[in-house]
Amino acid sequence: MGEVFGWQSTFVLLGIGGLGLMALVWADQGETNVRRAGSMADQLAQYPQLLRSQRFWGYCLTAAFASGAFFAYLGGAPFIGQDVFQLRPATLGFYFGAPALGYMLGNFLSGRFSVRMGVNRMVMAGALLTTSGLALLLALDLAGIMGPGIFFGLVITVGLGNGILLPNANAGMLSVRPSLAGSAAGLGGAFTIGGGAALSALAGALLHHGTGPMPLILLMLASSALSILSTLWVMLRARQIA
Repeated sequence: MGEVFGWQSTFVLLGIGGLGLMALVWADQGETNVRRAGSMADQLAQYPQLLRSQRFWGYCLTAAFASGAFFAYLGGAPFIGQDVFQLRPATLGFYFGAPALGYMLGNFLSGRFSVRMGVNRMVMAGALLTTSGLALLLALDLAGIMGPGIFFGLVITVGLGNGILLPNANAGMLSVRPSLAGSAAGLGGAFTIGGGAALSALAGALLHHGTGPMPLILLMLASSALSILSTLWVMLRARQIA
């Protein structure tokens, strides 16, 4: 779209989509909590119960680090595509959407197997998938085997792992204090998006002409590996309170 109508057209399309979504939500989405318990002040008074939970923070960190690998990709992959692989904008756009394919498959697998395997095992499976794919990508880059097909193809594992991990990590956050599920969703979501935004900015700062994809791969791999450690913390804490 940018090649045909100019780069400004992207923002026009996003603006139209945003206005359409706002109109749909305004007209169609009603309040789902039909049995409200207490005021906002009462809800805030219960926050310490949630914030003292190690399992809640473990799930938050897991989601933040896992999605952080994807946000780092969002911040750095366009530069890699243009500076390293010399891709045209249309071709880069085609490659750039690769993780979305993995995410759709991961969501499907999450819906299919989460009840059978349990939240924590699915979270760990997603973290391991993402980390393994990025470790292989690092090994190939160190061996001098790199190209757009390899880079963007293996980043599909980031989408796949996130598609498995994030729904289950979010479910874990909400399960810690069921009476504060709404608060957990809000706090956890803000923490996840905030951490991801920071890593996206860091990816942009690390990359410049001549660096190649290595700094981005290392940042994504480190973030994903930390999601494994956070998951292990959650699983250990779950055994302690079982």
